[in-house]
Amino acid sequence: MNFLAHIYLSGEDEFVKIGNFIADSIRGSHYLDYPNAIQKGILLHRHIDSFTDAHPIYRKSKHRLHEKYGHYSGVIMDIAYDHFLAKNWSKYSNENLEDYAANFYQFAQNNYDLLTDRIKKMLPYMIGRNWFVCYASISGLEMILFQMDYKTKHRVHMQEAIVEIQDFYTEFESEFFLFFDELVISCQQKIKELNEIL
Repeated sequence: MNFLAHIYLSGEDEFVKIGNFIADSIRGSHYLDYPNAIQKGILLHRHIDSFTDAHPIYRKSKHRLHEKYGHYSGVIMDIAYDHFLAKNWSKYSNENLEDYAANFYQFAQNNYDLLTDRIKKMLPYMIGRNWFVCYASISGLEMILFQMDYKTKHRVHMQEAIVEIQDFYTEFESEFFLFFDELVISCQQKIKELNEIL
């Protein structure tokens, strides 16, 4: 899952969202350097990644892209699944996506000192292009794939995957719904567990 899903799955606690947001930059036990709510977000992020990578539905989706995009098929699929979340946002949230995105961006800026250097560099681009809202459209999805491709020095031309995403759009979306319902339940349980120990 990509940024939007990770933030959404964090629940209502804004600091858990921040922890989830910065988690890819936090290695090993360094999460212990942060306040409890941030720790919860980092550990939840790791849970989401493990659950996702091992899930047969996600693996089925990713497999369609693997021959052409190899290791980056997972990166592409994470972004595509965020597209389906954004496109179907009203199914999962009572708050409209534009407000949800704006509120998170503002909170991230207000807590800039908690962000890692990598996230600090990325945040202006995320806000400037409004990634969370862009995820909802095919053109926005293509733009984000292009930006990710630029970041990885055009190793596999990720933006070209928009063709496969559109070719198998119905299958990908159906798989997303099945997978995400299970992931939501798993994250709710994980948050309960983390609340008991942190």
